[in-house]
Amino acid sequence: MSEIFALVPAAGCGSRMGSELPKQYLQLAGQPMIYHALLTLCASSDVKTVFVVLAPHDMYWHGYDWSLFGDKLQPLFCGGATRAESVLNGLMAAELELDDWLLVHDAARPCLSHKQLAHLIEVSRDDEVGGILAVPVADTLKRADAECRIVQTENREGVWQAQTPQMFRTGLLLQALRSAPNVTDDASAVEALGFHPKLVTSSASNFKVTYPQDIELAELLLANRK
Repeated sequence: MSEIFALVPAAGCGSRMGSELPKQYLQLAGQPMIYHALLTLCASSDVKTVFVVLAPHDMYWHGYDWSLFGDKLQPLFCGGATRAESVLNGLMAAELELDDWLLVHDAARPCLSHKQLAHLIEVSRDDEVGGILAVPVADTLKRADAECRIVQTENREGVWQAQTPQMFRTGLLLQALRSAPNVTDDASAVEALGFHPKLVTSSASNFKVTYPQDIELAELLLANRK
């Protein structure tokens, strides 16, 4: 029987946060931001090992206490220049079986819930391709020009906002990322091979912390969960 693993690429700097400290290490509810994502993944009985892909010369990781996660958490210091490169490097370093499932999750999505994770695994593990957490777009979409003036209103019918985790077989993901190294998420690489991943309904609470004001919202959500 194939196993389920998780991988969190965390080799970036998060420049849009305007901080010298890499985004994944910014304080959030008393812990570095990445801690909360790792906590949810490591708590899942379905997930065998959680790999976190760090920059080769990461100087922050060993300054925190990760002992709560035990051997289930495995750091890999092989991150690349892009997210896709970090995921690919991590996949190769982890040396998983090609038939194993891999959940790729953003370090900057600290509010992933146990229920959302379990739902993704339940829906995707028997799918021929795999699946991703996502939410249907509810807001009206505007396309802008270089001067930030509206050019047109986009049709939002059938449009979804992709989230993570994204769950695919290791062999398929390796092939996809090698063929499409410039994608911004793993599903895009799989799509480029002609496959159609499953959209698994999530919620807006599983948002990506991108700007400084997002920290306050994430802290509120985590506090309410406790």
